[in-house]
Amino acid sequence: MNLLDIENLSLAIGDAAILDKVSLSVAPGEVMGLVGESGSGKSMTALTVMQLLPHAARAKGHVMFEGVDILKAGEDRMCALRGDDIGMVFQEPMTALNPVKTIGEQVAEGIRWHTRASRAEAEERAAQILDRVGLPPQKFPLTRYPHELSGGQRQRVVIAIACALKPKLLIADEPTTALDVVLQAQILDLLRDLVTESRMGLLLISHDLAVVTEMADRITILRHGEVMEAGDTARVLSEQLHPYTRQLAQASMHVPARRQERTAAVLSPPPPPPHKGEGNEALPASPAPLWGGARGGGEHIHGRSASTEDASPLLSVQSVSRLYPGRRTSLFGREAPARAVDDVSFSMQAGQSVALVGRSGCGKSTLARLILALDKPTSGEIGFLGETITNRSEADLKSARRNMQVVFQDPYGSFDPRLKAERLVAEPLHVLEKKPSPAERREAVAQALHEVGLSSSDMEKYAHQFSGGQRQRLSIARAIITRPKLVIADEPVSALDVSIRAQILDLFADLNGRLGIAYLFITHDLTVARAITDEVMVMHEGRIVERGKTADVLEHPQSPAAQALVSAAPDLHRAIAKRLREQG
Repeated sequence: MNLLDIENLSLAIGDAAILDKVSLSVAPGEVMGLVGESGSGKSMTALTVMQLLPHAARAKGHVMFEGVDILKAGEDRMCALRGDDIGMVFQEPMTALNPVKTIGEQVAEGIRWHTRASRAEAEERAAQILDRVGLPPQKFPLTRYPHELSGGQRQRVVIAIACALKPKLLIADEPTTALDVVLQAQILDLLRDLVTESRMGLLLISHDLAVVTEMADRITILRHGEVMEAGDTARVLSEQLHPYTRQLAQASMHVPARRQERTAAVLSPPPPPPHKGEGNEALPASPAPLWGGARGGGEHIHGRSASTEDASPLLSVQSVSRLYPGRRTSLFGREAPARAVDDVSFSMQAGQSVALVGRSGCGKSTLARLILALDKPTSGEIGFLGETITNRSEADLKSARRNMQVVFQDPYGSFDPRLKAERLVAEPLHVLEKKPSPAERREAVAQALHEVGLSSSDMEKYAHQFSGGQRQRLSIARAIITRPKLVIADEPVSALDVSIRAQILDLFADLNGRLGIAYLFITHDLTVARAITDEVMVMHEGRIVERGKTADVLEHPQSPAAQALVSAAPDLHRAIAKRLREQG
């Protein structure tokens, strides 16, 4: 008998059809993988099982859990099921966690509610599950708040909440998206153990085919709310009978054309293609330069010949450290300072693309904030374009701000939802020496949108009217509008499905080839580093422990930290081959 049976589930919100006759099942002790692109209906399927749908949603069909008709169950019955018999790991940990409650309180809350355990007992069980997901109380006290943890650490808290009561069914919606590959492997091992120990059923929702292949016994592939293909994981992904399955598999292993090839190609660029929205459109050809610069000369010149001839580094980081005060233990006492960045030194040349990889919490994002002058180092010096930018005033930083931009991990969180795309993309223009007129500003925005494969008509839209991939393109348009010499990209594709991820990586490679923009990619995804960067720096506990050519570091890692990252990185071909061997 199956633990969960979904039969002919259709879902609509208002006039929009979301799911169309979706059927799948999960047996005790089984892992079912649910994959598809953004907007395919994966998360809405999960929210239907949890009965957490919007008020305007209308669901038809059957969703049965251990004899309970979920679609007909009242809120009291669902409150008894949620957290106890059915657990869920939500995709965005900061949204799922209460910012005013400690992590200990939030993990213990469900334990106390469902078991009537005392506060002390609940906290003890909370400490045990947090330790099991890689947050030992000795290093991560239960009194910490979500904002004191990194994104990957917050995701571990969410997993601890969902697994605390060992539910019969666990729905995991992108449970490892924000995690580094080593921690991802640990969390997947934990989920496997829970499935084995307690015969828990696991519905694993992910856009990472390699992860799903390693974990899932069976797989269901969704597109536009319909099931395209379903069956044994190894068979479905090795045979790839459906064209959409082949498309997903190819996109998950996509490597952009090298920038040298793109540089040669732009000498005779094709005409710009018509705008086709968020599909697999070709990248736009190089248009005329943005307002405020000329391709033949001036402040915004970029070119590979210029960057290679100039031996002086574009960015120089010398012995930089960043210490944060320890937590207060008494009126006059504190813990030892936390050393987030520890004596880091490196340099980057113009037009170079470098990956900064490392485990969650190793100091990558802190180092990026220091380079962007959004935080000040405790010691050391940072130079950009031959000038020291450490401890400069905001007024003195304007020149650096023109030539250094950032693409954040969560584009939606970095946009003001009240502003239209034109205002959002035009924000960096205020750092230019000459303020553009409204007409010039609009022209610059339109050109930047064209550069990233969007249309000038998109200027009138709000952020919520774009898909996830389009919002990331919008974020890149904002970053390149001033023609910067350096873009720092903090996990720019970690939350994107494989098809959109392939498009964004192509876009980054294209802009590097045409505009000579240097990139510092902060990522835990080694496939991104392998695909698009010249060099890799491995960071561990605040230090750079290894640096070298991308292929050298990722194929022959020397440091224990790099070796751990490479060995834990998922690989689709390897995962399929392993599955087939296991099945004989």
